[in-house]
Amino acid sequence: MTGFDLVRLLAERGDERYDLHARHLNHQLPRMLHTIGFDKVYDRAEGAYFWDRDGRDYLDMLAGFGVMGLGRHHPVVRQALHDVLDAGLADLTRFDCQPLPGLLAEKLLGHAPHLDRVFFGNSGTEAVETALKFARYATGRPRIVYCTHAFHGLTTGSLSVNGEDGFRDGFAPLLPDTAIELGDLAALEREVRRGDVAGFVVEPIQGKGVHPTPPGFLRAAQELLHRHKALLIADEVQTGLGRTGDFFAYQHEEGVAPDLVCVAKALSGGYVPVGATLGKDWIFKKVYSSMDRVLVHSASFGANAQAMAAGLAVLTVMEDEETVAHARHTGDLLRSRLAALVDRYELLHDVRGRGLMIGIEFGRPKSLGLRSRWTMLQAARKGLFAQMVVVPLLQRHRILTQVSGDHLEVIKLIPPLIIGEREVDRFVEAFTAVMDDAHGGGGLMWDFGRTLVKQALQTH
Repeated sequence: MTGFDLVRLLAERGDERYDLHARHLNHQLPRMLHTIGFDKVYDRAEGAYFWDRDGRDYLDMLAGFGVMGLGRHHPVVRQALHDVLDAGLADLTRFDCQPLPGLLAEKLLGHAPHLDRVFFGNSGTEAVETALKFARYATGRPRIVYCTHAFHGLTTGSLSVNGEDGFRDGFAPLLPDTAIELGDLAALEREVRRGDVAGFVVEPIQGKGVHPTPPGFLRAAQELLHRHKALLIADEVQTGLGRTGDFFAYQHEEGVAPDLVCVAKALSGGYVPVGATLGKDWIFKKVYSSMDRVLVHSASFGANAQAMAAGLAVLTVMEDEETVAHARHTGDLLRSRLAALVDRYELLHDVRGRGLMIGIEFGRPKSLGLRSRWTMLQAARKGLFAQMVVVPLLQRHRILTQVSGDHLEVIKLIPPLIIGEREVDRFVEAFTAVMDDAHGGGGLMWDFGRTLVKQALQTH
């Protein structure tokens, strides 16, 4: 039999998935998954659920790091991709103007009426790279200010404004950008007074640890930046498109109108990678100042028909199904139910976030027995307790979550925005059971903790 048959190929070789990754891709990924027991085989997915080959369902509270805003395989997005493929469009000729990019730009800008133009790339890090380049060129200044613990992507320019040393180590030299603490307006003022700052890039809610900007900070930062002729860049790659209960997270604070806004992830519908940088007219006109500069910043696959169709379908679904309001309501419900557990469990220290972007933070307990176990974990590697919670949530309760960052005792919940009360009930009941076990002083959870300690010590 000749020719390409995807179904046959997967049937014949799908069981090799972990071996193939170990041989040909990032060999540490299957090793890590085997170690923590995450080496599952998922056969299919729909909405907020996966199913394994035995027909057991798994609740997804991770959404592909936020990509699956509408869940997996939303029928409207799926149909849009069938339609655009069947249309046989003359795509990516490079020397014409197709309608879909203009239509998607128009629809995106409708949610940010103070902005005028859009550049389409292929990912969140490309959206950030675009904003960094545009800010530097438009202002004629070299330096970008960012926040410690920020995450803006992993390509070299975005890495220069990444606030986590673990991602930066070994990749120097990077661009000469400067970090400040999230919310430190005085530090931002010190930097912009030097006269060489092009802009300040900030996540309205930091993904690492789920830390919202302090009330009033974005508005004050914007006024300060504009006073010194610098730009406010909002990285909405994870927080945008309804994640926090507003279409953009910066809209939570009245009067904030960033000069550049970066989006990606959920705009894809979970199908076709897409990134977008929204900006003011004068910035784009400075960058593209003449016909000679028409391609001074471009992307080979940017604005391709499949990505544009997916984005248009996503925004239409969000309007039709009132996804933003739904995310706000469900997020408030989930966060309030989890916050009610803080006084019940001494290992549980905080629940924070907005909409369906929620951080659950653990901390040092007061009782002697728990404190000794906590100290054992911390001595080996900070973040192991959060991992101890994530694993039984998957293994015993079939719920997929993540630790919010390296060396953090925080679990981040960023589920599909379509979850409802049934999923809230399932998660809270499972989380309560895991916390009961953790506070019980023994059992499988602390046995697994000892395994994690051994693994952590071996990697030092």
